[in-house]
Amino acid sequence: MNIFSLPEDLNTNDSISIFSYQSSSNTEKSKITLNQNVFSFLTEGTKSVYYSQKNVQINNKEFLLLSSGNCLMSERTTQNGMYKSVLLFFDNSELVNFFMKHPDIFDTNTKRSLEEPFIVFQTDDFLQNFIASLNLMLATNKPISMAMRVLKLEELMLYMCDKYREQIISLRTSVLDNQEDLIIRKAVEANIGNYITIDELAFLCNMSLSTFKRKFSKLYSTSPNKWFLQKRMELAAALLRNSNEKPSDIYHKVGYENHSSFTHSFKQIFGLTPSEYQQRN
Repeated sequence: MNIFSLPEDLNTNDSISIFSYQSSSNTEKSKITLNQNVFSFLTEGTKSVYYSQKNVQINNKEFLLLSSGNCLMSERTTQNGMYKSVLLFFDNSELVNFFMKHPDIFDTNTKRSLEEPFIVFQTDDFLQNFIASLNLMLATNKPISMAMRVLKLEELMLYMCDKYREQIISLRTSVLDNQEDLIIRKAVEANIGNYITIDELAFLCNMSLSTFKRKFSKLYSTSPNKWFLQKRMELAAALLRNSNEKPSDIYHKVGYENHSSFTHSFKQIFGLTPSEYQQRN
């Protein structure tokens, strides 16, 4: 039996992706490897999902949030011979981004573990309209921008936080079990404009330098030095474009102690000195 790897077999490796799926035939316990979490909105037919210790069946009045991992999946068509669903795949990193952006939604003292590999929700009028909005975007056969995909996931999550608070709290607890990832994200993103060494950041995160670098590379797919260089130069470029300040006025705002080091780094990224860049923009 073939093993389907999703969403990779749908020709994407984006952190968020949206697909419409339909079939006119039944499937029985297909082997599925979910490399991302997925909201599965069923519009026609029934779906059964089997994890190692739990299983669930839904119809088109319900939908599922499935965690990444291996599962078996059966799909049954309706009497008119159709099975239809909309799938919204997303990485844990996108959930972390959402929870960081909306910390006030949650009581940080609330602790509840997510014991199930899935959560079942009831479809309501709002969610039917949400699914319809996804179908309308997909119907254009044009690529949906990442900005729009992020927006749609955020819209859904905000509604779910309001309607299914306890379940989303449990999801948050599960996703953020590894608090070190969150600590690193907060620390590095708060210090883009500060002069701080990688060793100092590791200390502030209560990690060894080697552990910090390893976890950082896993989170950002690059080294800390390269990430900070790119982000600080992007910030410098924005300041040069959008303000009347001279390069000598802004180097300290992007984490540099002297103008010459800043100029060298800027030219390394943009191929121009800060002054040349400002004159051209």
